[in-house]
Amino acid sequence: MVNKELSFTSGGLTAQVSIYPLRQQHLGPAIDTALAIWRDRGLDVQPGAMSTLIAGDEMTVWEALRAAFAAATALGETVMVVTVSNACPWSPSTQG
Repeated sequence: MVNKELSFTSGGLTAQVSIYPLRQQHLGPAIDTALAIWRDRGLDVQPGAMSTLIAGDEMTVWEALRAAFAAATALGETVMVVTVSNACPWSPSTQG
């Protein structure tokens, strides 16, 4: 179950993440694997055309970023760009 009422004053984070699989025949598997990892950990996930927003408690966000990078690199060379904030809360319940 996804927590729709995140408390960012008590350790919540939002991250904007871009994953770039390098020299791989197909780009989708690395990205799809990362999305699945974030969702499986109960994070709020909003995929976009160039990046994905994830939000949740601090420990879960950091662990999920590490796990997603490890999974993506298991498929080949990968670049992951991440911007993390405790001051820019986002959750699907606040989006129109």
